[in-house]
Amino acid sequence: MGRGRIRLLLLSLAVGSLVAGSTLVTAAGAAPACAAPVPSTTQPGYTVADPNCDFGTQNPFVPLTDAQGNAISEVHTGIADGSAFRVEVPKNWNHDLVLWAHGFRGTGTTVWVDSPSLRRFFVERGFAWAASSYQTNGYDVGHGVTDTHALIGLFRSAVGSGARALYMTGASMGGHITAVEIEHYRHTFAGAMPICGVLGDTELFDHFLDANVTAAALTGTQIRFPATPADGQAYAPVFAQQVLSALPQLGSGFNTPGVQFTELGRTWEAAVEQRSGGTRPGFDSAFAFWNSFGFAPLTNIPFLFGLYPGLSGGTIGIAPGNVTSNVDTVYQLDGKRSLTPAERRLNQQVLRVAATAEASDDLTGIPAVHGDPRIPVLSMHTIGDLFVPFLMEQLYAQRARHHDQSRLFVSRAIRGNGHCGFTAAELQRGFDDLVGWVRGRHRPAGDAILDRHQVAKETFGCRFTDGAHPEFAGAPCPTG
Repeated sequence: MGRGRIRLLLLSLAVGSLVAGSTLVTAAGAAPACAAPVPSTTQPGYTVADPNCDFGTQNPFVPLTDAQGNAISEVHTGIADGSAFRVEVPKNWNHDLVLWAHGFRGTGTTVWVDSPSLRRFFVERGFAWAASSYQTNGYDVGHGVTDTHALIGLFRSAVGSGARALYMTGASMGGHITAVEIEHYRHTFAGAMPICGVLGDTELFDHFLDANVTAAALTGTQIRFPATPADGQAYAPVFAQQVLSALPQLGSGFNTPGVQFTELGRTWEAAVEQRSGGTRPGFDSAFAFWNSFGFAPLTNIPFLFGLYPGLSGGTIGIAPGNVTSNVDTVYQLDGKRSLTPAERRLNQQVLRVAATAEASDDLTGIPAVHGDPRIPVLSMHTIGDLFVPFLMEQLYAQRARHHDQSRLFVSRAIRGNGHCGFTAAELQRGFDDLVGWVRGRHRPAGDAILDRHQVAKETFGCRFTDGAHPEFAGAPCPTG
């Protein structure tokens, strides 16, 4: 189970009978004190945070309660093969289990597990859930896949029985994990709900490449693409200074809420819009939003520049070579198929980068997403997300169509700019609709994300947006 023999430290925080070898904590009882992180047994230099507490706080992970303070669940935690895990089982368990995959957490050396945002919703609907910290941080989808799969056995050991049906869900990199998980472990899952997911594998990093090379071409900045991670790190301060020197050509007020773009900056915006999902409503607000702050460690330059793949030699810290390429990319500034003189000039001047590695068919490097799910998949994405762009949904839809799996993929567009910035209502409706689909009801409705004319309509995304997304500015949705 996992990558090696399970070394299991299991604590059961339950209400009811005391299980041998476990710790009992009632809803009214004292929760165990939060412990310091312990050394990983599988990853030298890593530590594993206490799964009994929310990371960075003294808040304990204890059973949920009803309005009267009565426990409505039992919870189990532990550390197995270098991964912390959590399990929660409702008192009225329906015998279905949801596996939750978290997203990218930087490159620190402490791993921690958290609870899904739909925790209470799952429990009140009768669903058990389980989550893993994974053994590593960074963009390590492979460990995310295997450590999440190991939860199935850990759940059975903790609870004493397996689940009737398994659902897979995850956000951002966790969406990438979700898509790979259901393809790698066939006949395991009944349905999946990736949200704001990296469903286009390495093409996420092409998006970061596109944003940077188009800005450089338009401003006449001679950026480089270093061939190795070490060269990329050495180039980072030079690159940051090049960006700072070019920014006045693109606008002013970068890394503040008051960013304003020049005409050239709007041209750059148009190039990014077309490469991140095509013409769509509210993109002016999205582009301003994602240029109003930075990305660590290069927080002095706007977000997209801090993600330039050249700073890691295109390896993203895990691949055996550069996974990004724009050799055959045709850059456009509008949704029309023919190229204007300005577009031809941009394509002639842009830095071209060739990949030396590709998405892997195993779990090494950046695992491939084939778009061949063979089970119902309902996904959702904010249309103004430029960290993991809306394009990811379109790529998955194209791949699913290639595998004759379009009938098993439903995508919903949400009118927001934030990454994974969904309302509870949007997520709850999506999960309810997925479960109904799995249980034999009709295929739920979605958006026509591959129809560029539909995507470009001012009302695109209105159908499934439910609640406030104040950072998004577009034409009002119809009422009634």
